[in-house]
Amino acid sequence: QVQLVESGGGSVQAGRSLRLSCATFGYIYNNYCMAWFRQAPGKEREGVAYISSEGGTNYADSVKGRFTISQDINKNTLYLQMNNLEPEDTAMYFCAARMDWRCWLNKAYFSYWGQGTQVTVSS
Repeated sequence: QVQLVESGGGSVQAGRSLRLSCATFGYIYNNYCMAWFRQAPGKEREGVAYISSEGGTNYADSVKGRFTISQDINKNTLYLQMNNLEPEDTAMYFCAARMDWRCWLNKAYFSYWGQGTQVTVSS
C-alpha cells in the first residue's frame, strides 16, 4: 500500500510564504495523479492543485498566481509552494494520490490520503 506524509505547515503572517512537502512511501506506479486539498473548520474539503505523471497541472482560481505545485520524482516527494498567503488560506492541507494519469480536482477521485498539516495565516 501507499502512505503519504505531509510536513511544512505552520503559523505565519499574511503576505509570507510556506512550502509544504508530501513524502510518499510504498509502491508508486509510473502513471499517477497527485494533488493538494484543504479543509477549513465547517467547510467542505476543496481541491487546491494537482500534477500528473505526464506533467499536467491545474489550480483552483483562489490560488492561481500564488501557489505552485511541483514534484521531485527521484526523492518521491510532492511540494506546494505557497506565496503571498492570505487569512483565507487557513486550513488543514492534505496530500492525495491516485494511480492513474487522469486528474480532477475532486476529492472523490483520489484513493490515498495523508493525515494533513495545519496552515494558519494571521492578519
